[in-house]
Amino acid sequence: MRRKLAAGNWKMNGTGASLAELEALANAHPAPGCEILICPPSTLVSRAVKAASQQISIGGQDCHAATSGAHTGDISAGMLVDAGASHVILGHSERREDHDESDRDVRDKVVSALAAGLKVVVCVGESLAEREANNTLDIIGGQMAGSIPDVVTGENLVVAYEPIWAIGTGKVPTLDQIGDVHDFVRTRLERRFGEGVGRSIRILYGGSVKPSNAAEIFAVSNVDGALVGGASLKASDFSPIITALENA
Repeated sequence: MRRKLAAGNWKMNGTGASLAELEALANAHPAPGCEILICPPSTLVSRAVKAASQQISIGGQDCHAATSGAHTGDISAGMLVDAGASHVILGHSERREDHDESDRDVRDKVVSALAAGLKVVVCVGESLAEREANNTLDIIGGQMAGSIPDVVTGENLVVAYEPIWAIGTGKVPTLDQIGDVHDFVRTRLERRFGEGVGRSIRILYGGSVKPSNAAEIFAVSNVDGALVGGASLKASDFSPIITALENA
């Protein structure tokens, strides 16, 4: 059985005062029926680890492929581990677009993160133009092939499907569209890594997930949880999504 995962990506939001939200989240879910992951900005990772209870994992939002070197402003996977992180998000569309990250770039980062002992959340997703051109599955398949290395298991890899056009826009794909992509991702994982490993890898949906639509999204085939952006910043918003996942 795949354990459900509610992951929150704080993006470039949060200061020390925001750590109170972790305490509120832990109090609201003292014995969660799913895994909870929060990925704050790098300035908060070590403090978030201290502020979070044992039922909340802390991750980074990106890491460099190199273990060290002359890369001003970047963070290595080993640095995240040293700060107490257990996970890292890689290949998010905002990194792919804003920083011109290719599938190969993402793959190299995944290899480095796994070598450091981190679990990785690899993001894939299509643009609105690609969706309207009926190229969604080709795009997703290509990103998976190029971004995910062979050395992954259900223990260290999570795949997050985030349609770019739904991130922060309030637009959400239909349930059938979500199901089609998640079923496709599952089939590709099983075909590449074998039925056992392919079935053990969790697939998250991300893109305008909120308390009002979480339950119906979590009822879709092969949706094992969510990667949530804005709605994860406040415990009062994220907690109902976690509850919906616990009840899915």
